[in-house]
Amino acid sequence: MPALSADNCLIIAGRVVGPCETRTSPAGIPISRFLLEHQSGQVEAGVPREARCRLPVVACGEPLVRAARGLPPGAWVRVRGFVSRANHREGEYRLVLHAAHIDLFDTEPANPFED
Repeated sequence: MPALSADNCLIIAGRVVGPCETRTSPAGIPISRFLLEHQSGQVEAGVPREARCRLPVVACGEPLVRAARGLPPGAWVRVRGFVSRANHREGEYRLVLHAAHIDLFDTEPANPFED
C-alpha cells in the first residue's frame, strides 16, 4: 500500500466544534480528537445543493497534537488526511479523519483548497 500522497488524501475544511480532547495511547503516543463541521455549496448532476457534515478528526503524534490542542472552538481549519473506520468491530462503520496536516485560518477562507 502506498504512503499518503496528494493523490490519495482527503482535504476538508470547516469549523472546530467544541473543545479538543487529548490522551496518551497505551504505547505512549499522544492522540487528540476534535469534531469538524463542514458546510459548502456543491453541484451534483448539474443541480446546486448544500453539503453539511460533522466529522471526527484524530491527530496522532506530538506535532499534530500540538496543532490540534491549540484549536479553539469555532476556529476555521483545513485538514488533510485519510478516512478510516472509528474501530474495527464487525458492523461498525462510523468514520474518522486521521489528520496528516492541519492548517488554521484567522477567518473563513475564500477557497480553503488553495495554499
